[in-house]
Amino acid sequence: MGKITISNIKKAFGSNNILKGIDLEIQDGSFTILLGPSGCGKSTLLRIIAGLEEPTSGNLLINEEDVTYEEPKDRNIAMVFQNYALYPHMTVYKNIEYGLKIKKVPKQEREEIISNVLKMVELTDHVNKRPAQLSGGQRQRVALARAIVKRPHAFLMDEPLSNLDAKLRNQMRQELIELHRQLKTTFLYVTHDQVEAMSMGSYIIIMNQGEIMQQGTPKEIYTNPANLFVAQFIGSPPTNIIEFDEMYLGIRPEEIGLAKTNNINNDVIIRGKILTQEQLGGETIYRVNTNIGKINIKTQSCWDEIGEDVYAHFSYDKLMVFDKQGNRVEKDDNIMEAIKKINNEQINEKELVYS
Repeated sequence: MGKITISNIKKAFGSNNILKGIDLEIQDGSFTILLGPSGCGKSTLLRIIAGLEEPTSGNLLINEEDVTYEEPKDRNIAMVFQNYALYPHMTVYKNIEYGLKIKKVPKQEREEIISNVLKMVELTDHVNKRPAQLSGGQRQRVALARAIVKRPHAFLMDEPLSNLDAKLRNQMRQELIELHRQLKTTFLYVTHDQVEAMSMGSYIIIMNQGEIMQQGTPKEIYTNPANLFVAQFIGSPPTNIIEFDEMYLGIRPEEIGLAKTNNINNDVIIRGKILTQEQLGGETIYRVNTNIGKINIKTQSCWDEIGEDVYAHFSYDKLMVFDKQGNRVEKDDNIMEAIKKINNEQINEKELVYS
């Protein structure tokens, strides 16, 4: 069991309010991601759950038991750090065994547990090596193995892949997903990398400036952002945002098509000039200057030169609408009528706020 309940958790360092009243319920067995930019408070929240920081106020429950001020060792959770935190003088085996020895687990039981975990993380051939003799990915596996043998209620991971190169990060993402499926234990994972969040998490919590901006499944977060921050934070390239009258309009780059002529069956057709073109193998990203500003467009890979002059086009139903405070609003008839001014070129002087 690894249900974590967070009630009105606040944390301040002097006059600096890091967490401004966090309410969360992290479900048992979920792979939950705490996602947000650097300094948003996600690592502080993780450290409070781990017992490495005390909250200024609020309550923390693990499996309905109040552990707000309990010592880390009494919470039955395991922490996996960014820098691995391995003992450099110990072998792989000794690093994994150390926690079990402290708990006074009998030797035969220790050997059986460690043997099973070594197979799980594919380190059987490295048991006698020290951390300095291992690659970054192998060291991270040792850190994971050391956490697994504790059989915790939950695993807390603070940007564990950030020290790895791109290829190893991709590999370790897959391994963590498989590990979660095997263990069926709660994973709470902190990252600022939206690719990690979208590809690994069953549930995502997006934070900014000590507050929760939105929470939900990856699909919910991506297809239905609750505010401008989420719309711009999730997606690569991020959502194109157009400032228009008393609202903001958002359109994701992949919802915009490109054509050489304006003979297109679509709601909005805008003339533009291609400024840049990035070929990424499976897809192409264009930067296009239009009468509503510069926009990003993402299409399936097109290796052909399509020329500089193009027409960008999209459907009204793909537009997202946000109010002046940045909150998502539903599209009603009045909003739709205002949006249709785009095609009448009544907003030629408007510039994109963010794209």
